[in-house]
Amino acid sequence: MARNEWINGYLEAILDAGSSTRKNNDGKQTKMAKFQDNITNKVLKEEKLFSPTKYFVEEVINSFDESDLHRTWVKVIATRNTRERSNRLENMCWRIWHLARKKKQLSEGEKEKPDSSLKDISRINSDTQVWFDDNDNSSNPKNLYIVLISMHGLVRGDNMELGRDSDTGGQVKYVVELARALANTKGIHRVDLLTRQITSPEVDSSYGEPIEMLSCPSHASGSSGAYIIRIPCGPRDKYIAKESLWPHIPEFVDGALNHVVSMARALGDQLNAAKPIWPYVIHGHYADAGEVAAHLSGALNVPMVLTGHSLGRNKFEQLLKQGRLSREDINATYKIMRRIEGEELGLDAAEMVVTSTRQEIEEQWGLYDGFDLKLERKLRVRRRRGVSCLGRYMPRMVVIPPGMDFSYVTTQDSIENDGDLKSLLGSDRAQSKRNLPPIWSEIMRFFTNPHKPTILALSRPDPKKNVTTLLKAFGECQHLRELANLTLILGNRDDIEEMSNSSSVVLTTVLKLIDKYDLYGQVAYPKHHKQSDVPEIYRLAAKTKGVFINPALVEPFGLTLIEAAAYGLPVVATKNGGPVDILKVLNNGLLVDPHDQNAISDALLKLVADKNLWAECRKNGLRNIHRFSWPEHCRNYLSHVEHCRNRHPTSRLEIMTIPEEPMSDSLRDVDISLRFSIEGDIKLNGEMDAATRQKKLIEAITQMASSNSNTSITYSPGRRQMLFVIAADCYDNNGEITETFQEIIKNVMKAAGLSIGLGKVGFVLVTGSSLRETMQALSCCPVNIEDFDALICNSGSEMYYPWRDMVADMDYEAHMEYRWPGENVRSMAMRLARTEDGAEDDITEYLAACSSRCYSYSIKPGAKTRRLDDLRQRLRMRGFRCNLVYTRAASRLNVVPMFASRMQALRYLSIRWGIDLSKVVLFVGERGDTDHEDLLGGLHKTLVLKGNCVLCGSEKLLRSEDNFKREDTVPQDNPNINSVETYEAQNIAGALDALGIK
Repeated sequence: MARNEWINGYLEAILDAGSSTRKNNDGKQTKMAKFQDNITNKVLKEEKLFSPTKYFVEEVINSFDESDLHRTWVKVIATRNTRERSNRLENMCWRIWHLARKKKQLSEGEKEKPDSSLKDISRINSDTQVWFDDNDNSSNPKNLYIVLISMHGLVRGDNMELGRDSDTGGQVKYVVELARALANTKGIHRVDLLTRQITSPEVDSSYGEPIEMLSCPSHASGSSGAYIIRIPCGPRDKYIAKESLWPHIPEFVDGALNHVVSMARALGDQLNAAKPIWPYVIHGHYADAGEVAAHLSGALNVPMVLTGHSLGRNKFEQLLKQGRLSREDINATYKIMRRIEGEELGLDAAEMVVTSTRQEIEEQWGLYDGFDLKLERKLRVRRRRGVSCLGRYMPRMVVIPPGMDFSYVTTQDSIENDGDLKSLLGSDRAQSKRNLPPIWSEIMRFFTNPHKPTILALSRPDPKKNVTTLLKAFGECQHLRELANLTLILGNRDDIEEMSNSSSVVLTTVLKLIDKYDLYGQVAYPKHHKQSDVPEIYRLAAKTKGVFINPALVEPFGLTLIEAAAYGLPVVATKNGGPVDILKVLNNGLLVDPHDQNAISDALLKLVADKNLWAECRKNGLRNIHRFSWPEHCRNYLSHVEHCRNRHPTSRLEIMTIPEEPMSDSLRDVDISLRFSIEGDIKLNGEMDAATRQKKLIEAITQMASSNSNTSITYSPGRRQMLFVIAADCYDNNGEITETFQEIIKNVMKAAGLSIGLGKVGFVLVTGSSLRETMQALSCCPVNIEDFDALICNSGSEMYYPWRDMVADMDYEAHMEYRWPGENVRSMAMRLARTEDGAEDDITEYLAACSSRCYSYSIKPGAKTRRLDDLRQRLRMRGFRCNLVYTRAASRLNVVPMFASRMQALRYLSIRWGIDLSKVVLFVGERGDTDHEDLLGGLHKTLVLKGNCVLCGSEKLLRSEDNFKREDTVPQDNPNINSVETYEAQNIAGALDALGIK
């Protein structure tokens, strides 16, 4: 009887379609005579492309034997009553049976050829031999270590909660599958996917596990394979949206740096390498991870790759176009300006940007200051010809289609094998549904007539996914409503009111539109589904000869389009973003303007109603889908990475080997037993206090030990237990160093002795001043220059070691030289820093502070100069990648290499000397240079010295008012930050104790 139930479903659909031509008058239906007399004509007229009646009659005639139709007719006659609908059914059965008999007579013995596209999908058979081919004898490196970063969302390997919120979407699935695919690629030893650790009771405990193995290839050994590494970042007990993560970026950078350094050393030992195995590439996904990757790339001197996924400037334009929010509201809600700056920084640092489409390059990345397509092409030609680019740089944009796993697609997905669906819908469904996917029943229960083709939309309930426009298009197109059902898979929910504001607004609007257009029985919107249900949802839509639609305002990737194609579903997709290139390859659907609901309904109607077009799109999709497989993606990706590495500096960071501990430091470490009272200040009149006597005693014993030893003693700051970093910018209104500078140094060193012991603490001075100016200021200080382990000058561009006769660290200079335009930016920066109405002598070059890695400019008091964000934008637009710092109370501008900064210099030292950044304490003022905010976040402890330590800062030139705010970059209520009202030694020691430093 299942066959009869199936036919009845089609007949009911035919009657529903015909009923739209009738009008209701006083509760009585008009006569069906006209419909019944003309049904044969409607079937035979092929020009009626969008006729639902034609569609369903053809479906019955082509799909069922005349004997089935006869049995249906007999059943209807046997069960008829006085109801008009039953009489119409009887008449309909007879007419369609008559048509079927006619068709059989005309085409006796002729059968449809099977669709060749229903065979198993071919696994990638690419002829491109680009990455580790079996017969490749080139010197490609083996045992590579790759780091991927996807900071936000709920990331895990199994049972991904895709659609739970706006942060847990296609990007999460993409990066997890990319990590697995890369780990299974020849030549890759280990892949780490770094994400945020979340230990909140709001989410599953699995997101709090520090390490999760994603895959372990059969040939794997040791720690090889793919892993999710979760880095603590931000509030430990709360899951926060990506818009709130920006202030915690430095903390994630430091945690990631600690992991990568540890893993590099472990891999070096495991693979018997002489040096650490540094990452082959660091790949940031989305703006936040792009900024993290930029900082890691600079600290480790490793090539960086960026994938934007969705871009802030494009989203900003789309939201403005909608007109619902003002610029201020958009910035406040989405932190859009902070996000854009993160993307610009990623462009500055990236060797390569991976995109899914050419459109993304031209129409989306082209909106950014840091990328100009025409300039990029010119620079590429110049490099190819061996002509200097004059210090300008543009990252390389490459189109690599997103990868997919097609191992789940088999011949069982043939629409010819639709017996399971008929069982679900037939009269024996109670006996058979236990063998069918539960999600099918969950969807079908919404429909009055489940036999209709299914229009499927699958996305999270986000405004930019544009589901409401789809509903309007469906609700206002009568032909489409008659011909098809609509299934909306919009994530998972328990209570709409408990969801995020944007998601609840979308879902509430969906329910209102369903009610407005009276779509009950025609739209399915299940509350829950598992990730494992998604393939079954696609299969259900394909078996009903349905269509998949992605109506997003902008779709960067379009992975769901590729998934749909793998199941033989034709698609309708937005013309903004990835679908343009995807459909160019697959040729399995139609593109539409997502703002035009009529275009959406017309495209859906065309694909559903035209069976030949539907079959052709299905066939094309299945034939071309292999071009989006993960093996193909990985081969293309690694080939491009290998190419871009040729442009990257080849120097690699060295980790200092800690020698045997000399006797001098042994004596310092027993500081407690030898230490005398150091309560008093250092005497300046020649009389030695207790601390000085202790120091002289230790030096005397050390000299005796040295004279009796044949081995020379090597000074090694790597044995320090902690680093105290003095970064207080103490200038007066004229930019001159004040006496407070010397007082702070003296009191910090004294507090270190009170809290920990001088021998266990190393001291580092970081400043925006030149070495000459720093030495001059220290000459008036009651401490020896040799008491510092390192001096970092000119805003992080130079590093000197007093214990090596003030020799500059040449490795550091080479390390942060990347993309330094040198002389090419020298006059350009000075010219751009002046405002249009400024005088010629407002900004002049300050030669006394200039060096090969820093161009310093003096700013006349009261002069008008551009804010830092404005100046950086102008340099970026010309292809210059630099770091800019206003220092010395905005009386000086330093232009230094992009990766040179005071914070990056400390990260460099932490790696070289093997000191964890959590063992670093920074002493800063309330205000300071324009890089002051960069010093406040991270794993290190920060002590803010209030009082008069900084009389005038440079904040006024940091950024314009319409840019992001301080709270978007500096963490609030950070437990690693403490402050003291005065900078006396006792107060500093007490504040250190409050930070847990003893």
